[in-house]
Amino acid sequence: MVVDELTDDEVNRIFRALADATRRDIVRRSLVFTLSVSELADAYDMSFAAVQKHVALLEEAGLVSKEQRGRERIVRADLERIRRAQRYLDHFEQIWRSRTDRLDALLAEDETTSH
Repeated sequence: MVVDELTDDEVNRIFRALADATRRDIVRRSLVFTLSVSELADAYDMSFAAVQKHVALLEEAGLVSKEQRGRERIVRADLERIRRAQRYLDHFEQIWRSRTDRLDALLAEDETTSH
């Protein structure tokens, strides 16, 4: 089962990290651009330390990694971890689509038998 691909603890960390709009934006930016923590901090109306904390939480969740490049710390999205989270969500989407399809079929059946 795909859901077993991530532990409950991993799922909790990932979705806790993604619950914040700034962190989601950092992930989005790190998917598109190669940015240092300083460059990320320039994009937000908050302190450098606050951005560092956001990046640290994303790193703890495994959604990004930091690489030392000279004096800078480069933030990169972890594509495999993001794919695993996507597969986790896809699994639940399939469950709910199946349930709504069955409900639609039951309602259609009920409608034809009541006429």
